[in-house]
Amino acid sequence: MNETQLLRSVPLFDGFSNDDLVALSQTMQTRAYKPGQSIFVQGDSGRSLYIIERGRVDIHLPGDDQGAILLRNIGLGEFFGELSLFDDKPRSASAVATTDTVLLELEHENLERYFELRPHAAVALLRTVSGYVRRTNALLSARAATNVDAEFARSMTWSERLADVVADLNGSWRFILLIIAITTAWCLVNSSAMFTSPLDPYPYQFFNLALAILVALQGPLIVMSQNRQSRIDRARADTDFRVNLKNEVNIEIILNEVRAFRAEAGRRRERPM
Repeated sequence: MNETQLLRSVPLFDGFSNDDLVALSQTMQTRAYKPGQSIFVQGDSGRSLYIIERGRVDIHLPGDDQGAILLRNIGLGEFFGELSLFDDKPRSASAVATTDTVLLELEHENLERYFELRPHAAVALLRTVSGYVRRTNALLSARAATNVDAEFARSMTWSERLADVVADLNGSWRFILLIIAITTAWCLVNSSAMFTSPLDPYPYQFFNLALAILVALQGPLIVMSQNRQSRIDRARADTDFRVNLKNEVNIEIILNEVRAFRAEAGRRRERPM
């Protein structure tokens, strides 16, 4: 895959024409990184966007005693560091190569010269970036916690409800006592002298057939219920992860703001009156 084809697969440049992409690829530089090599760290000044041409990169928040907080693990065709193209703010997270990685670097100065020659591309890029910002704001403002059981209950079909009922019944003493009662009654009725020709004489072949059919149907229904419960458990785990991640990110932001406040307060105390 050449650089122009790679840029065409990047959602950030959806509004660009083929000529725009060819011209943009000529402004980019290739950077190679070894596994574990840092690309940038949180707080660094940065003026570059990176696109992954080969390999994988971890985007994370540096941690203290508990280790780093992994935000994303990205690969071919994905990009990061895009905010630095539009402001001079420090990097909001850290990036490290996890494999042998090749990146395409787009520097702010090169992008400015590119937009001077192709202003329509600037409009297309801003339109795409604004869409990312809106989705990010919606994600951060939305509640990460959801009632997984309620969500699944609303979407259950009649077959899934039947499977849950069968699984619940089979795992109870009610089912055991019911089978014992039916078996005892069937044997007594078909072995007593009240019928000269019993419906199902010993060895109760019809009853054995009915039990075999019941067991054959129970298995798939129980597995269906277990599979649905597995999907619920995975959804719960995903919800827990998103809640924990959002809480950790918010705590990290608060801690950074507290550190900045303390540093500013210390500087103010040190100023001569």
